[in-house]
Amino acid sequence: MADDFEIDTADLERRMEGAIASLRTEFASLRTGRASASILEPVMVDAYGVKTPINQVGTVNVPEPRMVTINVWDKGLVNKVEKAIRESGLGINPQMNGTIIMLPIPELNEERRRELTKVASQYAEHARVAIRNIRRDGMDQIKKAKADGMSEDDQKFWETEVQELTDRLIVQVDKQLETKQAEIMQV
Repeated sequence: MADDFEIDTADLERRMEGAIASLRTEFASLRTGRASASILEPVMVDAYGVKTPINQVGTVNVPEPRMVTINVWDKGLVNKVEKAIRESGLGINPQMNGTIIMLPIPELNEERRRELTKVASQYAEHARVAIRNIRRDGMDQIKKAKADGMSEDDQKFWETEVQELTDRLIVQVDKQLETKQAEIMQV
């Protein structure tokens, strides 16, 4: 192999791992049957003219298995936090108590569990698409190097490397999806 044409597979792998890390975060935001502070991570509040995560405008606690509380630090933001939670699509009805917002986590029924598995599938598909886009970037680098004089053997070698990396990481996405779906469907 010519050393002149080195494809940075470590960079491609790092970017693909970033897609998987993002998937883990999205999966953490899906509620199963238990309360978790992570369900509020994707919710952004319009605080002081800037979209801000809830954990930066108040303290998020899980005092019991079916309850999440948010102690909002600024009284002026309590209604904005409540509105952000209502509009987030989490299916949770916030209850106000001064500057404390209580989020009772309802028991999931069969229909809601099925909806959540579909949402998890969508998140996984987004991760797969992101990984495939990174694969395409790698293949474009290989095509450019081929145009610059890379041998056909080197081209085939690097294409195989990038494809194997892609396949390995897509299998990781599929395994995480399977685990999350089993967790959601567990009663």
